[in-house]
Formats: sequence, C-alpha cells, structure tokens
Amino acid sequence: MSHKRLFVSSAIIALAILISFVLSVPHTRDVEQKLSSTVEVTSIPVVTLRDSFKKGLHTISGSLQVPNACTGVSASATLAGNSSSTESVVVAISVQSDSGVCLQLPTQASFQTTISASANLPFIVTVNGSLATTSPL
Repeated sequence: MSHKRLFVSSAIIALAILISFVLSVPHTRDVEQKLSSTVEVTSIPVVTLRDSFKKGLHTISGSLQVPNACTGVSASATLAGNSSSTESVVVAISVQSDSGVCLQLPTQASFQTTISASANLPFIVTVNGSLATTSPL
C-alpha cells in the first residue's frame, strides 16, 4: 500500500511542476508584441562627409555610427536633376544588419565612393532610403 501512496504523491508533484512550467514560460505571441513596439523607435542618422575633388572626379568618404562592428556599410553616388534644374549628388548609404554574434557596442563605420561630376554641387545623403543629416569631416 505504501508504494501506491508514493506513486500517487510523485504523480501529483510531477503534474504540479508541469503545470507551473507551462504557465510561467512566455508565449511567442507575447514576445512578438514587445519586439514590434521597440522596433518603431527610429532616429535620423548623422553622417560625416568629406569630398575631395580632382580633375572632374569627386571622391566622397565619410563615416557613420552603427550598432556594432559586424554591421556592413556600403555607399554609391549618383547625379540627380538635369541641366534645366539644379543638379546634386545623391550619396546612398546602405547599412546591412550584422550576420553573427557581435558585441553590441556602437562603432564608427567608414565608406568611400567616387563620381564624375562638376565642382560645387550640393550633396543629398540617404541611409537605407531615409534622409540623413551631414556634418563635415
């Protein structure tokens, strides 16, 4: 008879542990709601630019702050406008998310691009399609 009592009491304890585990573990739908609310916060990136013009060729270099050292940055430059309107140089910077485990320490990432254009053109800088503010290097 004592073996039966021991078996019943151990079954009750195991059932209590299982129920408390199921109730204490967060559900995936709860985690998604918390993540989506934090993703909505965005800021305007500040890009540091330096333009070197020589023989009709602009060499545009600079840096911006990224979340960690594993984040990739690339840049391209194009002319915007035509001869009847004001031309400008559009510097499109692409920031790719990191692809591994990295120390989440903000760092400065550098980029460089070149374009053939006339001197003294204004620059428009975008980061992942969003307009960025610039500061001279």
